[in-house]
Amino acid sequence: MDGEQESGFEPATGDGPTAPGEAPARAASVQSAFAGLLQIRRLANGGRADPESVPAPWELHRPVRAVALVLEAAGLPASAVGPSGGRTQKGYRVAAGSSPGTVRVEWLGPPGSGAAYEEEDELSRCAAALRESGWPVLLYRGPRGRRFLEVEPPTGARRPDGR
Repeated sequence: MDGEQESGFEPATGDGPTAPGEAPARAASVQSAFAGLLQIRRLANGGRADPESVPAPWELHRPVRAVALVLEAAGLPASAVGPSGGRTQKGYRVAAGSSPGTVRVEWLGPPGSGAAYEEEDELSRCAAALRESGWPVLLYRGPRGRRFLEVEPPTGARRPDGR
């Protein structure tokens, strides 16, 4: 997770194996982690009218982890990579963006999975979940016409590089 790894719960970024554990137990862990994130927002953004609607400073310092948690908590599937390095599951992939503090979200899957045909609709679902959680999102078209999202820090938020 680009130096963001911590002990305990790790949200699925789409760059690792299928999320560990049984589906109901994983879902409970995700919801517990997301509830914790909302509590951090309430504490950190207490002076705002709606403190849960804006990412907390903690999230801005760990944007890949925070964005992955929002997407997983929204019930969106993460992509997965097998031991050989090939994609084994269709879903979102979250990675550091091209600028400090930004995050890139792609919709990927194994060859023949149809991920490329689904990416517009699925990335729209990802964008909606992220916007609802206070993250500004832009849709881009990259090489070979593949779409991706760029998630930015909210306006007025200080990025980890101090800008």
